[in-house]
Amino acid sequence: MQPRKIVLLGSTGSIGTQAIDVVDGAPHLFEVVALSAGGNLELLARQAVHTRAQAVGIAQGDASVLQELIDSAAAAEGLRNYRPEIITGPDASTRIAGIEADVVLNGITGSIGLAPTLAALKSGATLALANKESLIVGGALVKAAAADGQIVPVDSEHSAIAQCLRSGNEREVDKLILTASGGPFRGRSREQLRHVTPEEALDHPTWDMGRVVTTNSASLVNKGLEVIEAHLLFDVPLDRIDVVVHPQSVVHSMVQFVDGSIIAQASPPNMRLPIALGLGWPDRVPGAASACDWSQATSWTFEPLDSDAFPAVELAKDAAKQGSTFPAVFNAANEEAVDAFHAGRIRFTDIVETVEAVLSEHSGSSELTLESVLDAERWARTRTHERLASRTLQEAADQA
Repeated sequence: MQPRKIVLLGSTGSIGTQAIDVVDGAPHLFEVVALSAGGNLELLARQAVHTRAQAVGIAQGDASVLQELIDSAAAAEGLRNYRPEIITGPDASTRIAGIEADVVLNGITGSIGLAPTLAALKSGATLALANKESLIVGGALVKAAAADGQIVPVDSEHSAIAQCLRSGNEREVDKLILTASGGPFRGRSREQLRHVTPEEALDHPTWDMGRVVTTNSASLVNKGLEVIEAHLLFDVPLDRIDVVVHPQSVVHSMVQFVDGSIIAQASPPNMRLPIALGLGWPDRVPGAASACDWSQATSWTFEPLDSDAFPAVELAKDAAKQGSTFPAVFNAANEEAVDAFHAGRIRFTDIVETVEAVLSEHSGSSELTLESVLDAERWARTRTHERLASRTLQEAADQA
């Protein structure tokens, strides 16, 4: 059996680097044929040489500079005459996504992953989706482009649900139960959250992720996005998707069936397992990650979500119920508000409050297309900046 041909989008990020580790551990199963990244040319060059990728895409940077870095990395490995195709520009990942392959792993962060997601689906490859934002903002657009079973989730929660769903048929599913670690601020009141710092928000107790995703996990915006993603992936109504706080992050999610049975997927927190499943689906990859150690005493706890302190999940559900471009506005406004928080311009609790305010001004689009989604995002980002600028001016006036 020939190894599956793999395209990695966002290869220099957390998902991409771990995916290369998975491929290294199973070279008889997988072969990387193309890579793309937004930046970090030096790491991308080393990855290209390491994987012998046939094509390399870079959103920001010069092709000649990347080739020089590739030549230097190749020389260090004793590799001669390695000249991959180099694709540059803002659409580099979209073009790379269309390369002939068996699986495209979209590990890009943010809604810029939408066009590459659509390109991967158009190519006919299986889409291993770690870029939740593209499904959330694209919604029906992405689902219409996907063949049955073409999208395989890589988020740990959705990978867990996909595994649990094997225990019954569609008619037997009662609820999806997403677990949340609770982030670094679990147990704090809304008033206490007003005073937390960006450094505290990035101190996640379980996962090592990028700035936006880590902040979203602290505010539980990430869990709200995951609820929308679960709704779209598994066609389960929003009112049958629950969130429960599980600080140990060992049970990654659960499915409750109509007879009262609950099936859970558990493993130590390690993204290599869902990444490996995404690349090998429906087959498991032996040795992808370590299992729980049952020789040691342990306990797992579960708590209800405090929606007063963390209103992001209910706000996300409301955006999803309105449909159209509302989820795109939710996501874009949040990204801008997160940047403002880390710049010291707003408080932590202002992030979700700003998103809610921008959503309240949105009227939606009559037709969901790539262009209408992009237009809605541009509007949301502009409106968020306007609201934050107005807020800053008002605060300055109040202090005068």
